[in-house]
Amino acid sequence: MRRQFLRMVLGLGAATLLGGAAAIPSALLWRRRTLLGFGTTLTLLAGHEDEGTLDRALDAAVAALRRIEAQMSLFDPDSALTRLNRDAVLASPPAELLEVLQIAQAVSAASDGAFDVTVQPLWQVFAAAQRAGGLPDESQVAAARGRVGWRGLDVARDAVHLRQPGMAVTLNGIAQGYAADQVRRVLQAHGIRHALVDTGEFAPLGQNAAARPWALGIANPRDEQTLLARLVSDGRCIATSADDATSFSADHRHHHIFDPGTGYSPTALAAVTVAADSGAIADALTKVLFVAGPGRAFELARAWNVDVLWVDKAGGWRATPGLRVAAS
Repeated sequence: MRRQFLRMVLGLGAATLLGGAAAIPSALLWRRRTLLGFGTTLTLLAGHEDEGTLDRALDAAVAALRRIEAQMSLFDPDSALTRLNRDAVLASPPAELLEVLQIAQAVSAASDGAFDVTVQPLWQVFAAAQRAGGLPDESQVAAARGRVGWRGLDVARDAVHLRQPGMAVTLNGIAQGYAADQVRRVLQAHGIRHALVDTGEFAPLGQNAAARPWALGIANPRDEQTLLARLVSDGRCIATSADDATSFSADHRHHHIFDPGTGYSPTALAAVTVAADSGAIADALTKVLFVAGPGRAFELARAWNVDVLWVDKAGGWRATPGLRVAAS
């Protein structure tokens, strides 16, 4: 189960940071839907004046989540992604899978390959070694890295192809952010103005039940019960990646985030949080920032017009100025 690095903070946290509470608008009914998906617990929290509208919106949002996961799951033998990895070709890809692959390829091109959805062979070789009680040797990593390369993934409306034998795609680095985007759009289309979508990444709408901005607690990646800081939403999506989500070594040196250029995990950072207009972009950029390291964080935040908070291996953190964040 994926650990939660970001957690919703209810009530007084946002008010304390912003210097007081806002007047509560006309009373809203609030509903929460909780479900399992993408290897974690997903939560949809929304408010509306009309109960029927609210229930229909949440029903549609859950359906969208289920549809997206069914396309992008690595665990469902019938998912579109599984069939692509098995057959190296997927004819007539579903529209949402096509869109997320197009976004992924655009981020790969713009980041010189720092983000790459074809890193699945690296995950497979580390996972296999972990099951055997160790780590892969250099030759195994080199062989897996030879099957990684975003340019070998051809994405077109009529078909998606993997051009090299042994290639495989994982969307674990972008699918949850993409799902947050899509669910927020579904809620908005049904007239919802106040909501928080938690797909493992967050997409806020409006305000919380206390008529304050949504606030998120940023957990210590070494102790998720301890908050490092509190981040107040400004309406942008917020995504995070941390080295403790899936670790292949006790010291967190080897984990599920890979540098496609080396075949190994980046070593400088423990966690990265990105705030961006798009959840899919925020999700993907957490990996770009991980690979780049803290020395390029400000530069890349400016280049991508996003804000970033990063945590080093010792637990210290820094953030770009555009984030409304305070120490916890």
